[in-house]
Amino acid sequence: MPSLTATQASALEIYDTTLRDGAQAEDVSFSVEDKLRVAQQLDELGVHFIEGGWPGANPKDIEFFRMVKTIPFKNATIVAFGSTRKASNSVRKDKNLQELLASGTPTITLFGKSWSFQVTDALGIALAKNLELIEDSIHYLRSKDRRVFYDAEHFFDGYKANPDYALQTIRRAIAGGAERVILCDTNGGTMPWEIREICRIVKQECPVPLGIHAHNDSEMAVANSLVAVESGILQVQGTINGIGERCGNANLCSIIPNLQLKMQRPALGNKLTHLKDVSGFVTEIANLMPNKRQPYVGDAAFAHKGGVHIHAVLKNAATYEHIDPAAVGNRRRILVSDYAGRSGLLEKVEAYGISLSKNHAKLQELVETLKERESQGYQFEGAEGSFELLMRKAMGSHRPSFQLLGFRVIVEKKQEHGLLLSEATVMVKVGEVVEHTAAVGAGPVNALDHALRKALEKFYPQLREVKLLDYKVRVLSADKGTESKVRVLIESGDHKDKWGTVGVSENIMEASWQALADSIEYKLLLADR
Repeated sequence: MPSLTATQASALEIYDTTLRDGAQAEDVSFSVEDKLRVAQQLDELGVHFIEGGWPGANPKDIEFFRMVKTIPFKNATIVAFGSTRKASNSVRKDKNLQELLASGTPTITLFGKSWSFQVTDALGIALAKNLELIEDSIHYLRSKDRRVFYDAEHFFDGYKANPDYALQTIRRAIAGGAERVILCDTNGGTMPWEIREICRIVKQECPVPLGIHAHNDSEMAVANSLVAVESGILQVQGTINGIGERCGNANLCSIIPNLQLKMQRPALGNKLTHLKDVSGFVTEIANLMPNKRQPYVGDAAFAHKGGVHIHAVLKNAATYEHIDPAAVGNRRRILVSDYAGRSGLLEKVEAYGISLSKNHAKLQELVETLKERESQGYQFEGAEGSFELLMRKAMGSHRPSFQLLGFRVIVEKKQEHGLLLSEATVMVKVGEVVEHTAAVGAGPVNALDHALRKALEKFYPQLREVKLLDYKVRVLSADKGTESKVRVLIESGDHKDKWGTVGVSENIMEASWQALADSIEYKLLLADR
């Protein structure tokens, strides 16, 4: 590749659409709280733009845009997404455009049709009318002092079918005031050599910076995005872990390290070491099974099992590792020994203000504890509260706030169409005092949560601030049917903080208890700081 000037090399923009396009993936459903937490993680990662959703499409996205205004972001700009106006509406009477303005985001991404086939068969309007929709929709949003990016939907298919019309749609978007034009491989069927040639032609025609938005239906989304960058594209769109409709979107967890480490194109600065953590966080919040073989960030990406490989990699990691795993926040795993884990864990321990040497006995004890917990099915991405408690227990610096003496949960249904009644009884010991309480709830976990807090609030009044914000269950070994282990992930919060905790058991109530108890313990740990 030709050498780049310093300005060119620093110009790339990373545009994340996990919360909109990623949320359209099968089996993914983000709550508003989920989206806010993911947005904060993406901001910490250093992405430039976060597409929060389509405010005209559902109430959840409207609520997200309302709540996200209260969160300070250090790196990212929040973007609202929507379509050009309907052919039957004026811009001022188009509900979609009004909802986009009401979202309050300074930047809006608007999509329109670039493929003549889509215009005539999907929209059912004349080609000239579509050009009008594109230009006046963008012009209207610009007149309201909004920055507008234009997503040229189905652009590559449209260009191959009717290049003149596809280019006309872009010209009209620019005439309306679009600051970026994003070329979309919406059906995900374009090959890299086609992407390269079409991007080269469009770049010569287009006076504003271009972007790429690739889908993965042909397993080419990452390759197509990188080829587009090589062809002069400025903005790269994608999702964490490549989640998205059908076969998914371009995977930012592969694109970003490829840009920075392989192509020497800075994308996130020094934030790349957070990539694995963010990948795991999104996996947990989306309640998906992690892909351990995912390049760069998967648990198996730098795992070595064969004896020849292990022997070689311990002499020189470059023998079987194409990069240093730590560059993306990952770690080497030696599957037949206990060499792995200390360095990555030491960094996490130090992040909590605890100073240890790499050879400290307590650090090795924590490594072993984590290995044992992971073998049982625990995962601590998205469960930072449980991880810190586990770490402090291993370090000997945590004193439990209460002791469980026992709990019982009763779920009763008296008639076929009657209501389910859930009641929980909890017995705990605080110091030398035994407290025995009962409570009802909307379900067994809710009842257990109420009973536990009822027992402890007289000793720790600050627990009245705690709310259970989210509750997720994942079956870990489905082949065992109803005897399978489950992992419960709970999100809790107060007026100031939010935290996640985790529990694992064959019994869903036991797993729920572990996560609930950790939630309470973590709140009390925060209060002591």
